[in-house]
Amino acid sequence: MTINLKIKPQFLLIWLFHISAIIGITLGYADWFLPKTPLNLMIILIIMLFSYKLINIKNLIAFLIISLFGFSVEVLGVNYAWFFGEYAYGNNFGYRFLGVPVLIGINWAILSLTSYTIISKYIKNKWVKAGIASLLMLSLDYLMEFTAPRFDFWEFENNTVPFRNYASWFMFAYLFMLLCDFLKVKGSFRTSAHVFGVQFLFFMYFYVYF
Repeated sequence: MTINLKIKPQFLLIWLFHISAIIGITLGYADWFLPKTPLNLMIILIIMLFSYKLINIKNLIAFLIISLFGFSVEVLGVNYAWFFGEYAYGNNFGYRFLGVPVLIGINWAILSLTSYTIISKYIKNKWVKAGIASLLMLSLDYLMEFTAPRFDFWEFENNTVPFRNYASWFMFAYLFMLLCDFLKVKGSFRTSAHVFGVQFLFFMYFYVYF
């Protein structure tokens, strides 16, 4: 029996980006690596566009709806303290419109579709699937919240993340998962595992390291 150890170039690229960032930030070069966050998100988006088959109309509709809705709730959150609490975005997530990075909606969509695809492989009941996928997504948000102020991504008032932030994250994630199920989104499990896994490892490292 032979074991295929080959990893596709696009997966090597995102792992290289994240591991080099881990090493660089640990060694004190955060000011060089962190402003490259928008570039990293764009690379992930391009990988998903081709490998995740976002050209499929149902996948594309789900991606666009989640991106626009995710961006909209963030605008309400930043400007009116709805849903998540009092918080503001920093400079390392790229250009901001109405106080919100334009890429944040895309990030919502990436996390939603990858979480949904990963859990869909193991769970078929749509209600349970939506709940577990939302918890998976929420677990990454929990790690991100810990490092976000240090990375100048975003920061809550008094540097305290309120419970309603997590409750709102779960609520919106659950709605997004149901949308994916309704549209019968079909993505690449392998791509989803790499995209979600590398981000989870990145933020887990700094959760422990910091």
